Amino acid sequence: MNGSSEISKSQYSLVSSGDLTAGAVQLWLGLPEEVKYDPALAAFRRYYESEYENVEEITLKPRNSLPRLRLPTVKSAPHLNNNVLPNLKDEATNGFKISACEEKNQEKIQEEETNMRKTSTSAYVKHLIKISILLACWMFFTIVFMMYNEKVEVFMSSSVAPGEVKSYIIDLKEDKLSLSLSLSGPFLSEQWQAKLNSTEGVKKMEVWLERRPDDDSRGVSVEISKTWEIVLLENETDFCEGELRSNVLELKTLNATNNGSYAVAIRTNANETIPFQMSYKIEPLDQTSGVIYASILLLGLYVLIIFEIINRTMAAVILSTTAMAVLSLLGERPSLPELISWLDMETLLLLFSMMLLVAIMAETGLFDYLAVYTFEVTRGKIWPLISVLCGITAMLSTFLDNVTTVLLMTPVTIRLCEVMDMDPIPVLMSMVIYSNIGGTATPVGDPPNVIIASNKAVSQAGINFTNFTLHMALGIVFVCLQTYVQLRFIYRDTNRLRLNEPREIQDLRQQISIWRRAADSLPHLSRDEQVVRERLDKKIRKLTSQLDLFVRESKKRACPKTTFRSTLAEMKEKYKIRNKPLLAKSSVAIGFVVLVFFLHSIPEFNRVSLGWTALLGAILLLILADREDLEPVLHRVEWSTLLFFAALFVFMEALSKLGLIVFIGGLTESIILKVDESARLAVAILLILWVSGLTSAFVDNIPLTTMMIRVVTSLGSNPNLNLPMQPLIWALCYGACLGGNGTLIGASANVVCAGVAEQHGYKFTFMNFFKIGFPIMIGHLVVASLYLIICHCVFAWH
Repeated sequence: MNGSSEISKSQYSLVSSGDLTAGAVQLWLGLPEEVKYDPALAAFRRYYESEYENVEEITLKPRNSLPRLRLPTVKSAPHLNNNVLPNLKDEATNGFKISACEEKNQEKIQEEETNMRKTSTSAYVKHLIKISILLACWMFFTIVFMMYNEKVEVFMSSSVAPGEVKSYIIDLKEDKLSLSLSLSGPFLSEQWQAKLNSTEGVKKMEVWLERRPDDDSRGVSVEISKTWEIVLLENETDFCEGELRSNVLELKTLNATNNGSYAVAIRTNANETIPFQMSYKIEPLDQTSGVIYASILLLGLYVLIIFEIINRTMAAVILSTTAMAVLSLLGERPSLPELISWLDMETLLLLFSMMLLVAIMAETGLFDYLAVYTFEVTRGKIWPLISVLCGITAMLSTFLDNVTTVLLMTPVTIRLCEVMDMDPIPVLMSMVIYSNIGGTATPVGDPPNVIIASNKAVSQAGINFTNFTLHMALGIVFVCLQTYVQLRFIYRDTNRLRLNEPREIQDLRQQISIWRRAADSLPHLSRDEQVVRERLDKKIRKLTSQLDLFVRESKKRACPKTTFRSTLAEMKEKYKIRNKPLLAKSSVAIGFVVLVFFLHSIPEFNRVSLGWTALLGAILLLILADREDLEPVLHRVEWSTLLFFAALFVFMEALSKLGLIVFIGGLTESIILKVDESARLAVAILLILWVSGLTSAFVDNIPLTTMMIRVVTSLGSNPNLNLPMQPLIWALCYGACLGGNGTLIGASANVVCAGVAEQHGYKFTFMNFFKIGFPIMIGHLVVASLYLIICHCVFAWH
């Protein structure tokens, strides 16, 4: 028997009129209207009508010893609404009680007004503090920019002949000197030089810093720094592309009272003249100080975003500008062209182009139609619905960029949740987590994988599209299972997935509350009260059993089974394809983009980047759509999200200039070098995985991957470590991509999803995502650790 029939069916069998008395009927008359006229108590109503239908008045003893009153003349049941029992309390209430109640209400109102004034005062003080701090930041970087010039790096060209020592004099009178030196010439790369067992017998350039005494300082020897050796290219010293090498040379004078000058000295053991370009900076930024500054700036960004002090885009803009001011104070203020080069234009172009495509496609009604279709396939059940959405998202992300996938799937998910009265935020967070997981499986699915797969050292290690996908996809299967189990556990209470409790359950709870209050209002004094209470308790038990049935059903379904068909019919009628010609044109443009994305795996067709591919598709759709006015389309572009990404790229590059990312990589490398050789591979895998994973949760994974790939390739090419390259690459891929699920700004897809959701009126904060994403990310890293250790340390798959 279904729930609706249980509620509407008459319950006459629950009451026998044989044991009813005038006292019981009097108690029945005092019950609330919703209870009194319920079919479960129809016997009381029939008894009252049959006994007192033609009686003008009857005197009954009211409960609680209230004054004797007359019952009205009763002709039919509807006249019961005019009975005088509800007024008994009015006659029994004296002036003292009324005045006491009014005083309590007045006190409560005054207390609420006081709390509101305190809250408004506190909010005003917080607002003043926030504005003061932000203005202080503005004054800081404004004054710094007005006082410090942009850094100008000048490369000077020269050459050194065989047997010659070329010197460049630095006019400086100090007792110590630290010099950051950059040389460009026919040099071997740092990674390839690290592979050499020794530099003996090879052509090389030697560079050092020396302090020469003045002419009148006789008997004082020349003081020199540690020599920097740079291996030269074999037989490619003329018309070569050149390699940029950098190092810091330091020299502390033993005799500080002696006058003298510093010089950079260069010589070579080659048999021909070696050309080079040189640039230097005196007293470069100390790494320790830079790491401290970078940590403070990163902490400031997270405080602003986590506690939602200001909008996250504004927070990124202010902190990135402050980071530029810190660099300016340290003599590293970048020029405008250098600043623009810090932006990942490929990612920004991809985002902008896909936003245009999605904005035009939304006008066709396709996303609404897909939402209805998904609702029909899953038959309104909650977890099948979430599973289908996450599965589709993960599959698309393996072949498309996960940012593209999120842009396509977010409108569908929001529309589907709206029609099913579900909270879109948990579903969107689950979807974007699976998007990052799916993107980890292939070289084109996630931006860090694109960076890693396109690295020359990685390609030379024998890693291609096929073996990359094979090694990564198998582990991703286990990660998907782990994520699904964790999500089911986190949302084991399906009420957390709803915006509101289902209407049927709300109505039942309200009915049970009314009946329970009516039962509790009856005193345990006589048999009449027990008769009425017994009937009320039976009704409460009946409603409670119906409520339990509905609750069990609601944990499985987004809408009741009885209303699924009608809801589906209404949705199909309401959400249709509105513009079929535009849908066909959009399909052509999207099909072109997807086809070229697939062709990226073929080297002969990999001449157009992902961003350019998406832009070409957007231009094609704009031409086919033949729009006279582009303003409506451009208004739907997430400009705030694009600005946030741009500011974040600048901020992370500034942190890299301050030495934070290099510090993390160097620390990882030093720990691996200290481990015994037998356990070195396992330790290297775990360190790279967990360091890159935890770091990319809090630092954008694109600049992190750019730095960590250098660390990993140097570890894999270091002859002293003797480590295979491939397991280290897989560890970096898992860490950089899956670590992005830890926080809202850990991955590009997270920020894009949050931006699209906010445009639709659903905002999830940093902490909302952190509470769900970070535990799941830890699970990712645990599963990936076990998978890599078993595959490469136990079975040596590499």
